[in-house]
Amino acid sequence: MKILGISGSIRKSSLNSAALRACIPLLPEGATMELFDISPIPLYNEDERTQGLPASVQVLREKIATADALVIASPEYNYSMSGVLKNAIDWASRPPGQPFDGKPIALIGVTPGGLGTSRSQYHLRQVFVYLNGLLLNKPEVMISAGPSKFDADGKLIDTETAEKLSAMLIALEAWTKKVAVR
Repeated sequence: MKILGISGSIRKSSLNSAALRACIPLLPEGATMELFDISPIPLYNEDERTQGLPASVQVLREKIATADALVIASPEYNYSMSGVLKNAIDWASRPPGQPFDGKPIALIGVTPGGLGTSRSQYHLRQVFVYLNGLLLNKPEVMISAGPSKFDADGKLIDTETAEKLSAMLIALEAWTKKVAVR
């Protein structure tokens, strides 16, 4: 199984990006995960689209289309997903075609607060309902008190969080096999 990981944070020391990196050694046997950097994606502008999709957007669309499943990690900004993630989703979902249609997707998020990106994830769920993404419902992985779960180098140090991420990846693999178009 080929998974694409997308972080909704472009900060160098992002804990959401660190959570995606922490998934890699926890993957089920035979699964791989590639991480995609959304920072080169320009702000969405319909005028720019008439000249063709920017190269960074085209690469994102291709990576999504060829992945078996996605893991999207987003911080929570103002009770919602990050603007850079919404921007990347908006670009990737423009016609012709859109690669989220029928794609298995798991959501995770890290925050310093106590709710673990729950509101951000619920807003992402609303977006992906419209885009016909096939969201993994459980287990939900909402990592609260994030700075205490990673060391200064961004390495996951919390066993319970690692177990939650592992369970989510196993469930995503099973979900992907269940809903895959044959």
